[in-house]
Amino acid sequence: MEFYEKSLNTLELPAVLRMLADEAVSDGAKEAAMQLKPSTEKAEVRRRLDETTAAKSMMVVNGSPSFSGIKDVRPSLSRADLGGTLNTRELLDIARVLQCSRLVRAYVSGDRHEKTCIDFLFTALRANKFLEEKISSSIIGEDEIADGASSELSNIRRKIRATGARVRDTLQKIISSPSYAKVLQEPIITMRSDRFVVPVKAECKGAVQGLVHDISASGATLFIEPMAVVKANNELRELAAKEKTEIERILAELSADCAEYADDISSNCNLLTHLDLIFAKAKLSYKLDCQAPELREKGLVLRRARHPLLDRAKAVPISLELGVDFDTLVITGPNTGGKTVSLKTIGLLSLMAQCGLHIPADDGSSVPVYSSVLADIGDEQSIEQNLSTFSAHMTNIVNIIKECDENSLLLFDELGAGTDPAEGAALAIAIIEYARKIGANVAATTHYAELKVYASTESGIQNASCEFDVETLRPTYRLLVGIPGKSNAFAISKRLGLDSEIIEDARRRVGSENVNFEAMLEKLEQTRLMLERDRDEAAKKLREAEENAKKASFLRAELAVRLEKADEKSRREAELIIADARRTAEETFAELDAMRRRINDEQEAQAVNEARSELRRRLNESESKLRTAPTRKEESDKTPTREARAGDTVEILSMGVKAEVLSVNPDGSLELKAGIMNVKAKQSEVRVLEGQTAKKRVGVSSGGSALRSHAVASEIDLRGMESLEAVNAAEMYIDNAVMGKLKTVRIIHGKGTGALRAAIQQMLKRNKLVKSYRLGRYGEGESGVTIVELK
Repeated sequence: MEFYEKSLNTLELPAVLRMLADEAVSDGAKEAAMQLKPSTEKAEVRRRLDETTAAKSMMVVNGSPSFSGIKDVRPSLSRADLGGTLNTRELLDIARVLQCSRLVRAYVSGDRHEKTCIDFLFTALRANKFLEEKISSSIIGEDEIADGASSELSNIRRKIRATGARVRDTLQKIISSPSYAKVLQEPIITMRSDRFVVPVKAECKGAVQGLVHDISASGATLFIEPMAVVKANNELRELAAKEKTEIERILAELSADCAEYADDISSNCNLLTHLDLIFAKAKLSYKLDCQAPELREKGLVLRRARHPLLDRAKAVPISLELGVDFDTLVITGPNTGGKTVSLKTIGLLSLMAQCGLHIPADDGSSVPVYSSVLADIGDEQSIEQNLSTFSAHMTNIVNIIKECDENSLLLFDELGAGTDPAEGAALAIAIIEYARKIGANVAATTHYAELKVYASTESGIQNASCEFDVETLRPTYRLLVGIPGKSNAFAISKRLGLDSEIIEDARRRVGSENVNFEAMLEKLEQTRLMLERDRDEAAKKLREAEENAKKASFLRAELAVRLEKADEKSRREAELIIADARRTAEETFAELDAMRRRINDEQEAQAVNEARSELRRRLNESESKLRTAPTRKEESDKTPTREARAGDTVEILSMGVKAEVLSVNPDGSLELKAGIMNVKAKQSEVRVLEGQTAKKRVGVSSGGSALRSHAVASEIDLRGMESLEAVNAAEMYIDNAVMGKLKTVRIIHGKGTGALRAAIQQMLKRNKLVKSYRLGRYGEGESGVTIVELK
């Protein structure tokens, strides 16, 4: 597959892989990115794409995990496993790999993390915090071991510091002594051969007893170790040797620890490198605004695809299908119009997907898994190899024919060019037919009119063209599938400055058949432009219609909200009227209670009870009517027909109760008698009931037997009612029970969820007529009833 490797370079896959390597962090991942090859196994391609998609979704929530500090420590681990001692640099690299493994493993430990197909790579990491901290605490830097690496090392260094201080003290006394002032070159303490010395003048060397370790370049200064510090310096040398031995022992111990966990650390190194590469793919996907393509068995579908190496702001996207309804695409059009870029985009995006990379195209794009993508693109003529343009192209085509199969994608640039046009066109058609018989997908660019006709008349082959703006004489780089293109050689030559006389002469020399064909293409182009304008205008009108529909929908919703608010306002007003009526009734009830206390006769008390019940019933009827939100027309029916006079029967509008007019006050207000109650009202608050005669007297004793026949029951059953309905019924019942002189009543509300019981007991808690209440005992209904004691 030597030519396949050449095609990868031709389609610029290595340039994309370099972009991928730039997104990786570790050297291992960068190297793996550059060595990435397209897979020909569908399951492997799907796995690679799923990994990239999973990493991209994880980056949205948690960002990218840190892979800094990853080094390839496998050679060091192999040497440690053989008993070798690692240096501080190698041990620190291992510690950083362990630290990175621990942090990356924790990347997926949060509650917000959703399960993905790469979770197992994170959980497979083996953290070893003990070994990580042991190395980090023992080695401060590449050239420094910490005192706390071992107790022995700490003890040795403590002795070194003490001995060194003793030496410096002794030498300080010497250089500070007046007797040595003339002997010393300078009053300083320095080091020679790791021993403390003082600089002595050469002519005074006999004045200081000791060992000479060095002489200055001029010979004027001798560096002498005084005899007083020789023993201490010897001790320092011995301690330094012990320190070195202890450091070597510590490094050997740490190396042995690393060898013990070599398999886990090597596995971590591999996993981290793989994860780094996966997240590098995700970063590149974000950088190029890519999407994950779908995989399909046959055929390539690209939606607004862009070449990844072109500037996103300037690149013109292309949309096409190949291998779905047709297996060959013949692309025509002017030079520099984008034909070659279209070919490279088709091939490169297919290779990127097979490498597990997302492609710069819109959703809905899908690719098959090709066994090979083979391309003959560019002019490879070579004087050194004695290859002309035609020979170079034909050499590539021969290799393509040898290596292709039914699952190959073949890309030909300027197929058949570089030789006699008639022979070249015939050869191009024959090559395409041969590739189609094998079953390969073919995309080819050409300027030959014969190939345009061939693509227009042969089934399974489709024309395409790169659009050219004849008004500006510039290419637009748009790929138009289904329409053959003109080469526009005359127009381009004119734009480049060729004399018009030469161009007209060339027009006259073109064959009539070719002229007719080009004229037909020009008419097709004009028709296409007209259809596109119509389509754009229709799309504009459709967008306007959709906008109008949205506005109408918004206005309807706003109107509905306003109507709902108006209805709610009417209901609130009705509720205020009901509340006012209730307050009036409560005041009346208070007066009745006072009256009841003055009445001793049982019959009269019963009449009062009945009158109160009747008033409560009518009040509730009025409330029910108000809640139905009566229309203004209905409200207008209750306006007074004329001013009421003494003796008239009227209806109190706010209560819906009939009453007799006793008298009319000087201020126009009315004194009314409603049952046993005396009520004062304004003329606007009543309506005269025409044709009804008021009773001369409403006595307490009238209908006494009927009142007594409606004695209040000792219990009420509220089961099956809503909470609000049950509370109202219970309030009315308690009022009637009090008027009926009942001391204890039973309210049946059932067990159920307990909501109704809670609502009833809340009402009882605030009712002034209730003395106490409790749940029923055994035999009374238990928690399904409430026993109420009235005042």
